[in-house]
Amino acid sequence: MPDCALPLDDADAASPFDAAGTPRRGPFRPEVWLNARQRSGVRLAPHAFRAVDVLAVVATAAVALSHGRSDRIADLAPVILGVVVFITTTPSLGGYRFGRTGGVLVHLGPLLMGWFLAAGSALAVATLLGRGMEAAQIWAWSGALILCLLHGLWTVMVLRWSHQGVLRPNVVVVGATRYAEALILSAIERRDINVLGVFDDRLARSPDSLAGVPVLGDAEALIAHRITPYVDHIVLAIDPQAGVRARELTRRLETLPNPVTVLVDDSGRDAALDRLARAPLASLTQAGNDARRAFAKRMLDLILGVPALLLAAPVMALIALAIRLDSRGPVFFRQRRHGFNQEEIVVWKFRSMRQEAADATASRQVTAGDDRVTRVGRFIRATSLDELPQIFNVLSGEMSLVGPRPHAIGMKTGDTESARLVADYAHRHRIKPGMTGWAAIQGSRGPLHSEADVRRRVQLDIDYVERHSVWLDLWILLVTVPVLLGDRAAVR
Repeated sequence: MPDCALPLDDADAASPFDAAGTPRRGPFRPEVWLNARQRSGVRLAPHAFRAVDVLAVVATAAVALSHGRSDRIADLAPVILGVVVFITTTPSLGGYRFGRTGGVLVHLGPLLMGWFLAAGSALAVATLLGRGMEAAQIWAWSGALILCLLHGLWTVMVLRWSHQGVLRPNVVVVGATRYAEALILSAIERRDINVLGVFDDRLARSPDSLAGVPVLGDAEALIAHRITPYVDHIVLAIDPQAGVRARELTRRLETLPNPVTVLVDDSGRDAALDRLARAPLASLTQAGNDARRAFAKRMLDLILGVPALLLAAPVMALIALAIRLDSRGPVFFRQRRHGFNQEEIVVWKFRSMRQEAADATASRQVTAGDDRVTRVGRFIRATSLDELPQIFNVLSGEMSLVGPRPHAIGMKTGDTESARLVADYAHRHRIKPGMTGWAAIQGSRGPLHSEADVRRRVQLDIDYVERHSVWLDLWILLVTVPVLLGDRAAVR
C-alpha cells in the first residue's frame, strides 16, 4: 500500500501541519494517506477477492476432473454443481464480510460453511450417480486448502489496512459547537472514524482546536481546501436553534461532491457515527448497487483498456513522430485537471499547440482558426486522437473510459472560472472523469464559451452520474467514434 502524502503547503494558515511540519490533525490521523478514489478502490476489495476465488475454484475443478479421467457429462456433473453452489451461496453466508479486528479463524467460519455446502453437494450427487467420486473428492480437499490460503492472505491484507486507518472513513466537521465536540469525543472512544479537521464560519470566536482536532478555516475554506479530496464525509454539527444558519451552510456545502450529514442534537450522534463507520470493507451482499457498479466499471476499464492500448500503440507512435517533425517541443502535453472527488490529477495528451503558447490552466479556450494550434494539432484535435495518451490515466485508475470530461483546474469561460457559473458544477466529480462520455456524444465537447454551454455540459454530466451502468458505458463507447467523426461543427 503506497504512503501517499497529503499535498498541502505547510506555510498555509489553514494547513493541518504546524510550523515544524508535525501533523496536527487530531487523535485519528491515518498512518497512510489515500484520497477518496484510492480508498474507494480498497473498499471494493471483496469483489476482487471473490473474482480470484472463483478463478481458483474453477481451476481446481478443471485439475480434479482431468486427474479423475472424467469424459462423460455424468462424471462432470458433481463438480460442476459444487462450483455453482459455492459461487451462489458463499456471499450470502458472509464469506466476504471482513471485520475491523477479526482474525483469520473468525473470518473463515462463513467461508468454510459455504465450501462444505458446495463440496457436500458434489459428493452427494457423485454418490447418487455412482460416478465422478474421485474428481469430487480431489476438488473438495484441494479447493478447501487453496481457499483457506487465499482467505488467510485476504484477512492479513484487511487487518493491515485497518491498522493503517485506511478503512476508517475520513470526516471533517463543520461547526465548532458543543455538538461537534461531543461527536469527536464519541469518535475517539469508538475509534472507527478519522476526524481530520473542523471548519467554522465564526473563526473569531472559534478555538484553535476542538477536542484535539484542529480548526482549519471557515466553510468557504473547506470548499477550496486541498484536504477535500481526502474527505469521505462532511458532518454539519450545529445548534438545533440555528435553523437558518443550517440551511445556509447546507446550501453552500452542496456545491461539493462529498456527501453531507446534518447533526443537530446529541440524540442522533451515535446513529450518525454508525452510518459513517458502517462496514469498513463492504461485503458482497451489502455493498449496494453503487459498489457493484464501481467494480464493474473498473473491470470494464481494464478489460478494454489494455487491448485498446496495444491496438493504439502503432497509431500513437506515428502521431508522436509527426508532432516532433512538425514543431519544436515535447510530444506530450500534461495538464492538471479535476478528477474524482476534486482530486488533482495530471492528464496526458499529445501536444497540439506551439510549445510557447501552451495554456496549462485553459484560461483562454480554443476557438476556430486558433493561431496557437499546429498543423498536426488541428488534425489530431479534430479527430480526438490527441486524447489517446489518456489510456495511461485510465489504466492507472485516475480516469475511466467513460465519464465526464476532466476540465483543467481554473478553466475560464469568458472572464469567469467555469466552476463558479453553475452551483452543481462539482457534482460531476462524484465519478471518475472519462476519455469520452454522455456529454461528448450529445454534442457537448470541446471549449465552453458561454454560461449556457457550461450549464448544458454540467446537466449532461449529472444525468450520466445518476444513471451510469456498464451497458450505458458500452453504448457510449460503441457510438463515440462515429459521433465524433461526424461532428464536424465542433471546435477543439
